[in-house]
Amino acid sequence: MLAQNIMKLLQKYGVNFLNGLGTTLLLALISVSIGCVIGALVAILRLGKSKVLRAVATVYTEVIRDTPLLLQLYFFYFLLPDILPALKLSKFACITIALVINSGAYMSEVFRSGIQSIDRGQTEAARSLGLSARQTMRIILPQAFKNVLPAMCNEFVAVTKETSLASTFYVGDLMTQYQTISGKTYLVIEPLVIIGVIYFVVTFSMSKLITVLERRLKNDD
Repeated sequence: MLAQNIMKLLQKYGVNFLNGLGTTLLLALISVSIGCVIGALVAILRLGKSKVLRAVATVYTEVIRDTPLLLQLYFFYFLLPDILPALKLSKFACITIALVINSGAYMSEVFRSGIQSIDRGQTEAARSLGLSARQTMRIILPQAFKNVLPAMCNEFVAVTKETSLASTFYVGDLMTQYQTISGKTYLVIEPLVIIGVIYFVVTFSMSKLITVLERRLKNDD
């Protein structure tokens, strides 16, 4: 009976599941892509000489990392439309911004450790040649990026799963599709099984690709 219901759901709502997967991956891709840029900038500020900028970057990182993601989603969902009413931000935009801010905080720690993993001798050599801090960072960052690439991929996997919290606001992700289909069919277990399999296949495949990537990076070294 369970298998029959699952097949019927796939036949009737297969497009809905695919659309949900597309939205989930889009949320994760935007969040991690922009989050990496924010994370790199915050990491540079935290390693910089300015005490004020260092303090601001530290507060941002600690506040985001030490509060629940769902709380942040609620905060940005209700706050942004009030602060920026002229932009008329959609639910999807508010949730995406919250995920970007969250991902940026975690990626800042990844980039900070990546930068600190580079031999200090390179920094000292660049300074001895008269290079500015910005020019020095142009030499360090590409090497740090290579070191943190697997961690960035892991962040994408983590965010892909965390986007399930966005279903609280019905933005069209996989869990939103589950709620919609379950409400229409009065089935609970069957759509959950389908959603679970989709999440597993996607994240498991990503994890395997990350393992291959790590091996290649080690071989290049």
